[in-house]
Amino acid sequence: MNREETSRTLHERVRSFIETSVTGSPTETFDSLACAIARFQAEHVPTVRAAFQRADLAPSELSESSKIPAIPTDVFRLRRVAAHPETSDVRIFATSGTTDALRGRHAFRDLETYRRGALRWAERMLWPDVPSLRLVMLACDEERAPESSLSYMLARFAERHQNGAWFWDGERLDTDGIVAALTEPSNVPVLVLGTSFAFVHLRDSLPSTLPLPKGSRVMQTGGFKGRSREVAASELRRAIAEAFVIDETAVVAEYGMTELSSQLYQRLGDDGVHYFAPPWLRVEAACPITLEPLSRGTEGIARFVDLANIDSAVAIQTADRVVVDDRGAVSLLGRMPGAPPRGCSLALEHALAAEG
Repeated sequence: MNREETSRTLHERVRSFIETSVTGSPTETFDSLACAIARFQAEHVPTVRAAFQRADLAPSELSESSKIPAIPTDVFRLRRVAAHPETSDVRIFATSGTTDALRGRHAFRDLETYRRGALRWAERMLWPDVPSLRLVMLACDEERAPESSLSYMLARFAERHQNGAWFWDGERLDTDGIVAALTEPSNVPVLVLGTSFAFVHLRDSLPSTLPLPKGSRVMQTGGFKGRSREVAASELRRAIAEAFVIDETAVVAEYGMTELSSQLYQRLGDDGVHYFAPPWLRVEAACPITLEPLSRGTEGIARFVDLANIDSAVAIQTADRVVVDDRGAVSLLGRMPGAPPRGCSLALEHALAAEG
């Protein structure tokens, strides 16, 4: 098969894995599928090929996903990480940044696998108990923010629920519009979705509380990068619950990144500390020096193997500190302080030496 046919086949396999793994009966093993994707990328993505060379590992010998050389997220800022030419791009998601040069970019030739995974895990983590919700988004819509993976995902949620109102234009939060939307007479539960900064801004702007209908919940995501005010996660969760007169266990945090195609969530009714990945995303703590995966319960930097990253890099390395327990529950502990971890720096240097 040629490159495009192989990519299409891998997308079909991953979509099948997504649909069957949520029911507990996956069509194949995670490792076999991850390794097949990694071999495809080693052939067609120069930075992935360089990572295999640095690890002195032949793609044909790969049999475990934990052995796939991971690509540091900084590579997405400095190189195109894609198995297809730019002419085949259907969308490019970009990280936030003060200048264009600082933005990481993730190019897609097919968004259906991303869409399928985002919806299936949200159905499990955000609305497992109700068939329909009213959606209120404290975020830019897809038209205003075509490079935002968050806006893309929320737009798919709006399609699923056949409704959705957007109240952030990129610069200003429409507080009056939010109040009007949330005080409409309705017994339909509401799902309010937005960034941490938007929720802080809304809470500061509200003259009083906005009680939501029974069964309502909140999805909060992202930090405060580039913002003047930061709020601790536990304090923000409590403030959101108080603002909407809901229990704190109805406030669910989401963790996602431009360089990934899958998301982690806290669980409804849970402690608000641990995050859970879908079956098609594996999270491990890695050694900051060697980038080797560490045993469960050991703190390290977050390594992701995301089966939905078919046309870029299936294994991604970050500088976020994590602990993954025996259940696979992830505790996020913030960024590593100071300079990038030595292992990430060496991997980045080698990736940048790869020919385009």
